[in-house]
Amino acid sequence: MTDTQHLSGRKEELAANLAAVEERISAACAAAGRKRDDVTLIVVTKTYPASDVRILSGLGVRHVAENRDQDAAPKAAACADLPLTWHFVGQLQTNKVRSVVSYADVVQSVDRAKLVTALSKEAVRAERELGCLIQVALDADEGEGAGRGERGGVGVGGVEELAALVAQAPGLRLDGLMTVAPLTGAFAGRQQAAFERLMDLSTVLRAAHPAANMVSAGMSSDLEQAVAAGATHVRVGTAVLGVRPRLG
Repeated sequence: MTDTQHLSGRKEELAANLAAVEERISAACAAAGRKRDDVTLIVVTKTYPASDVRILSGLGVRHVAENRDQDAAPKAAACADLPLTWHFVGQLQTNKVRSVVSYADVVQSVDRAKLVTALSKEAVRAERELGCLIQVALDADEGEGAGRGERGGVGVGGVEELAALVAQAPGLRLDGLMTVAPLTGAFAGRQQAAFERLMDLSTVLRAAHPAANMVSAGMSSDLEQAVAAGATHVRVGTAVLGVRPRLG
């Protein structure tokens, strides 16, 4: 098979997958009495090549997400000519911050003060404004203050303080909240309840920071529950791109 045939086949595959996801989001919006425009699809392109990102852009995708800087940085550079908003959704080590700030428009995984400081310093240095979401760990004990979750994130008790830090940090813009449906704790297996808890936290956050109205929740398996709860952004990978190639 030639490269052209391969890309043509891949485009058909991605277009069909995208249409199916679009249908799911539209149906979920209709069921929740929401307008389709209320929900933004972010396609998680991790482990997939820049050629897929290019195809998706051609199919109308405007938001893509990555979770590993070593994959994301070269891909973002290869796709710099495309009209895309890049979201970083993975756990972020401070030694990767300079690289991530060079291409990411939004970091969805802000979960500790040290990271806020590092992001602010690099955003100022790069003369960029970086959108930030506080990642909320719904598997952390709510009584622990700034407890930590298994998949990153700050416990519910630490959200307010961290949000205030982001809001005051030069070069950063507080955009809202993000969560990953927890695998353990009170919300394990209760995705909709988890996302509804995130919406409650968003209401509290918006009272203090009215512009921080982004709520990122839901993935391929639970986007309907996220839309029902009120999420503004869903992060879908597998349902659009297929089962991921094994890393290693």
